[in-house]
Amino acid sequence: MSAGAVKAGIPEAPIQTSPLMQPPLFPKSGPSYQPVVTLNGWTLPWRMNGDWKEFHLVAEPVVREIAPGMKAHLWGYNGQSPGPTIEAVEGDKVRIFVTNKLPEHTTIHWHGQLLPSGMDGVGGLSHPQIGSGKTFAYEFQLKKSGTFMYHPHADEMVQMAMGMMGFFVVHPKDPKQHRVDRDFVFLLNSFDIEPGSYVPKINTMLEFNMWCWNSRAFPGIDHIVCAKNDRVRIRFGNLTMTNHPIHMHGYDFEVTCTDGGWTRPESRWPEVTVDCAVGQMRAFEFDAIYEGDWAIHCHKSHHTMNAMGHDVKTYIGVDQRDMKQRIARLVGGDFMPMGAQGMAEMGEMEMVGPDNTLPMMTGFGQFGPIEMGGMFSVVKVRQGQATNDYKDPGWYKNPPGTVAYEVPDASRQPAAPRAPEPASTGQNQGQPVELKAVKPGRAKGHGGH
Repeated sequence: MSAGAVKAGIPEAPIQTSPLMQPPLFPKSGPSYQPVVTLNGWTLPWRMNGDWKEFHLVAEPVVREIAPGMKAHLWGYNGQSPGPTIEAVEGDKVRIFVTNKLPEHTTIHWHGQLLPSGMDGVGGLSHPQIGSGKTFAYEFQLKKSGTFMYHPHADEMVQMAMGMMGFFVVHPKDPKQHRVDRDFVFLLNSFDIEPGSYVPKINTMLEFNMWCWNSRAFPGIDHIVCAKNDRVRIRFGNLTMTNHPIHMHGYDFEVTCTDGGWTRPESRWPEVTVDCAVGQMRAFEFDAIYEGDWAIHCHKSHHTMNAMGHDVKTYIGVDQRDMKQRIARLVGGDFMPMGAQGMAEMGEMEMVGPDNTLPMMTGFGQFGPIEMGGMFSVVKVRQGQATNDYKDPGWYKNPPGTVAYEVPDASRQPAAPRAPEPASTGQNQGQPVELKAVKPGRAKGHGGH
């Protein structure tokens, strides 16, 4: 720690426990920039100490609401998992104090940043571990603007599985460079939390049951609210154990930034889905010209569900009437089998499960159950949304004639005229083909259910 930091003392460590998106933090001095908005999160305040911009992170146990009805006991920073977003400007000299209130040592690695080797945050390699109850200071100058994150490189499997991570955004020194009107950030993370429990299973490698954006699952994830004609950037980083193809409806976009830096304009191409591998970060931009409520989600279907049971059997097409009677006699009362026609009924009913567990499919829109969970949210584009107003405007009022509708008595509509059949060249040309009826019944050699 430098003599200047010792003289000035350590800055206060702000705490935030609300799971709701906090307003953007505009700079009070220095270069102007459009601050980011963290889904279900906030930006860490700083103080100036001479020409150093000082921040204070506290690594500690936290309680995070995954969605209404479920809380998880995690590890994070300054009251939350993920920790607060750090924002600064290219060329800034930053001093980041890290106080460890965990029961074991930790470090912080500044993912993607160019900095001195001794500030890189790999315990035992870059510097000594930060012991429990200790405070270390990291000092480095920000060499480039872009999209970065922070996370431990100490007992990494445990600490990251417990939710220790955060976003780090460096804005360009030139306020006009890469300027957008709205800039959203979130991290992709996942947990394995058994129904009725609170603490993640840290040794899980693949079979997670909570797929989250910023440690939140749908319907608990903030909506991405935009004004029509805004230039919008969405940034995200992946600290799960698998890749995530992030897909946005209603638009095409361009990937404009990775954790390696800004992409050159001539290298960009239109996309609607961008894959984000483990340890990567991506940012894409679009012009919000189409009003509406547009889904944004991971395109792995099991990543848009909650509290999955990996050993649940498939009963589609199975006649469960006999099983219903037998089980009802065993357990007493009314028993309702499910799954014979698919799983949509689980989203419609939101059946009660164990305490502190979310339904597998949940959330409602203006037309009924959305039947999603996990990594899912809604991009809401509205005419007249005020600058820097991120309040939820409610559901989109679709203009007349622009909503899919039911065709009444479609089965009774007259059949469309059929086109004449082409002439056949087979050996039965012009001759009727005999069709033999098959009597329904059980096939030989196959037992019934």
